[in-house]
Amino acid sequence: MSAMFPNATPTARVGVDVGGTFTDLVLHDPARNLVRTGKLLTTPEDPSEAILAGIARILREAGLRPEDVHSVIHGTTLVTNTIIERTGARVGLLTTDGFRDTIEIGRETRYDLYDLFLETPALLVPRALRLEIPERIAADGRVLKPLDEAAVAAAARQLVEAEGAEAIAVGFLHSYHAPLHEVRAGEIIRGLYPGLPISLSAEVAPEIREFERISTACANAYVQPLMARYLDRVRSSLAATGFRGQLYIMLSGGGITTLREAKDFPIRLIESGPAAGAMAAAFIARLAGLDHVVSFDMGGTTAKMCLVDHQEPNHKFEFEAGRVRRFQRGSGLPLKVSVVDMIEIGAGGGSLARIDPGSGLMKVGPRSAGARPGPVCYGRGGTEPAVTDADLLLGRLDPAYFLGGEMALDLAPVREAFATRITAETGIGVEGAALGVQRIVDETMASATRMHLAEKGKDPRRYTMVAFGGAGPVHAWNLARLLKIGRVVVPLGAGVASALGFLVAPPATDMVRSYVARLEALDWARVNALLAGMRAEGEALLTEAGAAPDRITYRPVAEMRHVGQGFEIPVPLPGLTLSAADLPAIRSAFFAAYRARFERVVEESPIEALSWRLACAAPGGSIDLAGAVPAEAGAAPPGPRAHRRVLFEGAGWLDCPVHDRYALPVGARLTGPALVEERESTCVIGPGATAEVDAWRNLVITLA
Repeated sequence: MSAMFPNATPTARVGVDVGGTFTDLVLHDPARNLVRTGKLLTTPEDPSEAILAGIARILREAGLRPEDVHSVIHGTTLVTNTIIERTGARVGLLTTDGFRDTIEIGRETRYDLYDLFLETPALLVPRALRLEIPERIAADGRVLKPLDEAAVAAAARQLVEAEGAEAIAVGFLHSYHAPLHEVRAGEIIRGLYPGLPISLSAEVAPEIREFERISTACANAYVQPLMARYLDRVRSSLAATGFRGQLYIMLSGGGITTLREAKDFPIRLIESGPAAGAMAAAFIARLAGLDHVVSFDMGGTTAKMCLVDHQEPNHKFEFEAGRVRRFQRGSGLPLKVSVVDMIEIGAGGGSLARIDPGSGLMKVGPRSAGARPGPVCYGRGGTEPAVTDADLLLGRLDPAYFLGGEMALDLAPVREAFATRITAETGIGVEGAALGVQRIVDETMASATRMHLAEKGKDPRRYTMVAFGGAGPVHAWNLARLLKIGRVVVPLGAGVASALGFLVAPPATDMVRSYVARLEALDWARVNALLAGMRAEGEALLTEAGAAPDRITYRPVAEMRHVGQGFEIPVPLPGLTLSAADLPAIRSAFFAAYRARFERVVEESPIEALSWRLACAAPGGSIDLAGAVPAEAGAAPPGPRAHRRVLFEGAGWLDCPVHDRYALPVGARLTGPALVEERESTCVIGPGATAEVDAWRNLVITLA
């Protein structure tokens, strides 16, 4: 491959987001002030094929070679899909004698009290593969019964040789406090089977609550072999092209980590791809000076919403995977991992429309056409109408300019699909059916967002929406109207903004240790030792990920509650070295956090701390998106490049000017209805709305 810069030091970075329908890429080379974007269909059978093809193309367009790339940052939904589809490894579990059924008993609660035929999530480890080991450690760390090492060896042999286990999880009682038995069991198993993946609960999730901790260790073991093979394949395939840089991975909490941590603890990647979108929204919020943002990322398969307050995405430290009921807490597998707090809705461009045979009503999603066959208009064998088909039929998309003209859309089979699948069943006209699809999918997203904000006590009218994803800008104006949000910000390159998130996210990780005690009885030497140990571990990991040690910041938090309560809240700590003198400040911080959550405090009730967390992060990257504007854009004539009729609910068919996004200069003003097209997405500006291009090339839409 020829290159314009054959002797340059590698400075280019590439972010790659593999979605259910499309694989998005952003290349940034700060030394050359170069930004390039790319989007191509995902290859579901082997996602690495689309990754390699996309990187090869984006390098070719930039005039660079693989040797010019400093690093590739990647995120994937492979962990989530593996758990949802139950396609992971055959896992064996070693646990304390008498606690074989902990992961099946769970919390002994029902997520729906009145459902007599309640469906519970399928276990990752069947009972035959759960074996008990004689050992016991008390809650205070004392050894009540020594580890039976011969029993560990015998159980490992039974699981591997007789039961065909491909990975083993070890979860002993109170190992979060004293992990010596788990560590020794791991050493014994590795001595017998050196290459066997082993997940120790004290390493995967060193936190109190054995059900959640052991469930997380089992899930880690379940996905570990598959993820190790996938990441090794991506790494070796990149190396075969001449790439000599580093491959980094996005964590669910929005930080960048090393390949080693990703392979050792793949469960921490469960929300890897969606987290990148939240990080992109936070970056846009920092640029535009926005303190309260709703991140709206609508791709081909799902839509994701996240609150970004004070330019940082909201986080949580527990997650439920593979829920039987999408919005029903308790219906999934509990995991103790750090994740960006967001909701995911089965509403994307590929979400399929159908008529429910029982009610006769139209339904949209959560089933998706994916990349293959895709929506009907793709011409790849799809027969059921999808949201993208409705957008095309309503005039929101240009059939000749999808993906910048690389992929032509066919309108004729879309009309036929709506006529046979929807109109024939309901009597609604084709255009009316397409408008119904848009109405349903937008209201579905609006309802879920209202619920998410209401649970947090937030008013959507005080927020600005940052919209991106291939389908996000198409639906953002109407969604904001339904939510009564007055302003929408659409960044340049909105269709691949999730991939941008990989390049602006910081190297970061979250460490946790559990130590339970009332505040007045805390052993401060122990607390400081926990914080110092987490700091050393976090610094080593982030240094390996390329961060300068002197630029790493640390944010300590304690999870606290009133004694007797069942769940705790995060409370910021005043420093990394604490003493009894800090008690008043810690109490004050607890009451402030408690009041913000529950609007009242009980100051006379004793307080206890359960877990101690340390967020470690280095500065993230920054990108001038003006570099994404093609050089030839300046030659485009002013004004719209075309006009197109678009159907709006309540307004009918309206003539809309179509603007070239790359030709719009800073300060350009538009009045709706109008369309703004770029290579990877189209932005709809509805009637009565206005839009302006700000100093960072964001399209800022103000609703009437």
